[in-house]
Amino acid sequence: MTIAVIDYGMGNLHSVAKALEHVTHENVVITRDARRILGATRVVLPGQGAIRDCVGELERTELRGLVDDILTRQAKPLLGICVGQQMLMEKSEENGGVDCLGFFQGSVDRFPQDMRDEHDQRLKVPHMGWNRLHQHHDHPLWEGIDDAERFYFVHGYYVNASDDAEVYGTTEYGRVNAHVAIGRDATFAVQFHPEKSARAGLRLLENFVTWTP
Repeated sequence: MTIAVIDYGMGNLHSVAKALEHVTHENVVITRDARRILGATRVVLPGQGAIRDCVGELERTELRGLVDDILTRQAKPLLGICVGQQMLMEKSEENGGVDCLGFFQGSVDRFPQDMRDEHDQRLKVPHMGWNRLHQHHDHPLWEGIDDAERFYFVHGYYVNASDDAEVYGTTEYGRVNAHVAIGRDATFAVQFHPEKSARAGLRLLENFVTWTP
């Protein structure tokens, strides 16, 4: 039994792998070897930095087709993290507009520059730090995690999914209701960093490694 963290040159690979090793006895590997990824029981698609670079590196390393195959045909659990969530959408506004993988319908939009809280205090962009996640629908990955639990975020763009049935968690930042957890079939993707989110983040990873879609 193996969990493959896809190494296409972008993302917080070692921190994610260490967090997974903390919650499971399964073998966790960081790899870009297509055979090892296809042979894994579960797959993690991380991402960090500019989305154009992430999509570009996924293509340069010839892993985009493999990820598409896992999403549409392999039916094995896949967890997208941070830009790994954003890449699963149709299009991102970042870098002047980037076509993404298109597994989920919807877009990745930029937070408005003049973000303000309920006290009319200006909010910083990117959205960075701890924020509450509101569970939109039940999902096995929420088991043991309270609604409105706090998770750790770092992002200047947010997912706006088209299908409400695929939105499993939202976070409010100013007047924006960001879709920070989305899922369909064997795929689940989150904007926050579970590996940096203390107990709640580790519990989500633990749920992922035992999830049978």
